[in-house]
Amino acid sequence: MKLLFLGDVMGRAGRNAISGQLAKLRADWGLDFVVVNGENASSGAGLTMAHSKALLEAGADVVTLGDHAFDQKDMLSFIDKEPRILRPLNFSKTAPGKGARVYQDHRGRKVLVTQVLGQVFMKRPFDDPFSAVLQVMRAHPLGGQVQAAILDVHCEATSEKMALGHWCDGHMSLVVGTHTHVPTADTMILPGGTAFQSDAGMCGDYNSVIGMQKDEPMRRFITGMPGGRFEPAGGEATLSGVYVETDDKTGKALMVKAIRVGGRLSQSTPLS
Repeated sequence: MKLLFLGDVMGRAGRNAISGQLAKLRADWGLDFVVVNGENASSGAGLTMAHSKALLEAGADVVTLGDHAFDQKDMLSFIDKEPRILRPLNFSKTAPGKGARVYQDHRGRKVLVTQVLGQVFMKRPFDDPFSAVLQVMRAHPLGGQVQAAILDVHCEATSEKMALGHWCDGHMSLVVGTHTHVPTADTMILPGGTAFQSDAGMCGDYNSVIGMQKDEPMRRFITGMPGGRFEPAGGEATLSGVYVETDDKTGKALMVKAIRVGGRLSQSTPLS
């Protein structure tokens, strides 16, 4: 199976890049299943119903969220109506929606997708992600009930993301980090056969401070004082993510490649 995971979609620039390029990438790369993290797609904070529909119509099979899952209030009701949107598994127990689901690709192969929030350096205390994902892995054994499995680890610390990658090694096809908006250079297949990257990066304008227009973040760093609101940068976006090919029998990764398409970053595709 050919899988693509795209990191945090950042504002209008990220949405436009997804809408303009994802369908072509699906065709050119023969993709079977695509997961997109959309938690910053609406003004850099959360995801609206309209923008989630646009991401799905553009070619995403599943859209994951994150700690900003319900910043846009219409998501509180929409997420229960749209099973292709996932909130974090270890979010509040009273939160609407689901944190893990099994989907099917166009050939009927089953794909588990789940997301957890980290605990280190996060503003709010979330439930233990390790025990949360363990229950899901036990319920959906890779190579048994599902032919592929993807875990989106949404957190600050690369150490916590790496620890979760090793915790899931052999039980997930791909463990990939999101949230920090900067693609890491540790793309690899772990010893047990799980593809891993600490952070997928963002789908947004990199002529920015992690996707935001530069002036206000720089002002706050220099003066310690806010001067206005953060606003998403609007230049040409880079689509950043991870491409994985898996074995249908075992669900384990056969190859993995960091993806960077368009914008300012050095380019990287499965074909290059």
